[in-house]
Amino acid sequence: MSMATKKKQESGFAETVRVIFHALLIALVIRTFLFQPFNIPSGSMIQTLLIGDYLFVSKYSYGYSRFSFPFSPNLFSGRVWSGSPERGDVVVFKLPKDDSTDYIKRVIGLPGDRIQMVSGVLHINGQPVKRERVADYVSDEPESRGQPARRYRETLPNGVSYEVLDLVENGFYDNTPVYEVPPGHYFMMGDNRDNSTDSRVLSQVGYVPHDNLIGRAQIIFFSIQEGHHAWEFWTWPTSVRWSRLFKLVR
Repeated sequence: MSMATKKKQESGFAETVRVIFHALLIALVIRTFLFQPFNIPSGSMIQTLLIGDYLFVSKYSYGYSRFSFPFSPNLFSGRVWSGSPERGDVVVFKLPKDDSTDYIKRVIGLPGDRIQMVSGVLHINGQPVKRERVADYVSDEPESRGQPARRYRETLPNGVSYEVLDLVENGFYDNTPVYEVPPGHYFMMGDNRDNSTDSRVLSQVGYVPHDNLIGRAQIIFFSIQEGHHAWEFWTWPTSVRWSRLFKLVR
């Protein structure tokens, strides 16, 4: 092998290493400051989000706290370029009781609000939230076909509208005490009301501090049926939920 050929190979290898390093650096910057991928492992947000949905969460929506960074290093307290979520936002946050765990729920209560469930109807500051009965929800998932579930369209005081499920009449959290949201905290609830561990369960979730917010759910970029894995590309023709791809989260 000539000296020129050897130098050319070394130069090509070094260039490949540089390209990989730059790609990883760009990916890290995007994940830290712009968008973080997140997948849905449970049914607490059905039908807005399904098990097997993969979505992008915008990190910049509410500013940055230590939880915005990988491994949550304790570099500073509070938030930088802080922004506040609006009522109705679907938000990923760190569980207050265990900041290694990510949850995704909908913002229902803002700081100072009084939240209560009365006979399955959401009340905010003493007023019932508008709720309209719509067609029952029936899952078409091969792994979870079952009985129809009552479905309602809720409209929050700021006009944000979405659909919720009511699986059990007079379920355990259909009647609650009044929750008074502390300053700097938010009250989160899942859209699948009878199958969601959320702020109604003070011992497990409770009120979510502003610093624990990671970002706002924006768009579903991939979705695969229950019982399948994203890496099983040979099943994609039948297992991918093609109609959910690039669907905005509302």
